[in-house]
Amino acid sequence: MEAEISLSYKTLREADAVAKAVSPDNVKVPKGLFVETIRQERKVLTKIKCKTRLQTFIATIDDLLSAVSVAEKSISAVKNH
Repeated sequence: MEAEISLSYKTLREADAVAKAVSPDNVKVPKGLFVETIRQERKVLTKIKCKTRLQTFIATIDDLLSAVSVAEKSISAVKNH
């Protein structure tokens, strides 16, 4: 199973902050799972490959999107203060 997730942001700084916030996920993954997140201009691109269970694949995508949501809320909170 494979997924490519592309998220676009208004500024390079926002995209960079989100990419950095979720990049620790690139390191700690179980065997049979590959996750890579990079920033390209104002986009954050994540590739996920899973050779194990569908549940692992779905949980990985859910974890990624949760981390992105937290990063976006943090950015918004900082911008509003």
